[in-house]
Amino acid sequence: MKKLILGLIACASLGVLVGCSEAPVDDAPADAGVVNLYSSRHYDTDLALYEDFTQATGIKVNRIEADADALIERIESEGEFSPADILITVDAGRLWRAEEAGVFGPVDSAVLAERIPANLRHPDGLWTGLSTRARIIIYNKAAGKPEGLETYADLADPKFRGDICIRSSSNIYNISLLSSIIAHNGAAEAEEWAKGVVANFAQPPQGNDTSQIEAVAAGQCRISVVNTYYLARYAGGDADQQAIFDNIGVIFPDQDGVGTHVNVSGAGVVKNAPNRENAVKFLEYLTSESAQRYFADGNNEYPAAQGLKANSAVEQLGNFKPDTINAAEIGRNQAEAVRIFDRAGWN
Repeated sequence: MKKLILGLIACASLGVLVGCSEAPVDDAPADAGVVNLYSSRHYDTDLALYEDFTQATGIKVNRIEADADALIERIESEGEFSPADILITVDAGRLWRAEEAGVFGPVDSAVLAERIPANLRHPDGLWTGLSTRARIIIYNKAAGKPEGLETYADLADPKFRGDICIRSSSNIYNISLLSSIIAHNGAAEAEEWAKGVVANFAQPPQGNDTSQIEAVAAGQCRISVVNTYYLARYAGGDADQQAIFDNIGVIFPDQDGVGTHVNVSGAGVVKNAPNRENAVKFLEYLTSESAQRYFADGNNEYPAAQGLKANSAVEQLGNFKPDTINAAEIGRNQAEAVRIFDRAGWN
């Protein structure tokens, strides 16, 4: 009876994305040639990735795409009868939210351990990184490289008063950056930093990373902080995009210290996955070289797997030393980061 209920809920939940047979679910094996994917990624290249997996294994990928928080809430509400096998999301903060909600079950895989660096995997095997991006400092080239700007800490220096434009404190990328600062330096120092950056704002926080890039290129503000993949989108584009790219200078912060903050897109097997064996196969496939190329190239990110290079647009930004703090640590400090932003007046 439980399997029958599971089948009916899977049909209702996945709708047209899953072919729901009228045959009794009790007659089907637990791993029946499908894997049900809940993903917050929305890139056309992912479709080719899923098709390649099906061709290689015969396992069909059924997918639902939505905002990460909505997917986490959905899995929670579906409970033990959720049809979800895999959750893919972006940012260590969202992976932490899924972890806190009890979405993931641990996976012990020698394949993942060999391919993905330890700092890009959850210590208990709850999720693994699939691609990364760096959060870099950019500046207006026409105004010249800001002297004395080499670290995230330097952004709080009063010499940059009125120079910085940036996204709001509710942005998950800023939350994760502050979370990493808390992990390295403690909450008190992180709060002083946030207050110093707020004092240097050129305008109230607004827009997305694309807005910051275009504002800096146009000289509306001198300095900002953005993810690498946003800037890489302008490289090799049309004349207007290339002009914006050419007027942006890049600083990879903290190269003489812990390294530049990197964030992760990742995936984990859902705790009650009805097709767990297929889910593990799919997760391992996503770390293969061919799949990593899809992941990295589809959004101008860095492959998470060791020994693989980013695409040419990303490499134009330059080489850097990344911060190797475990991405799970970034997630754990999210709540404290939000409280610090609120107290600092970073709206």
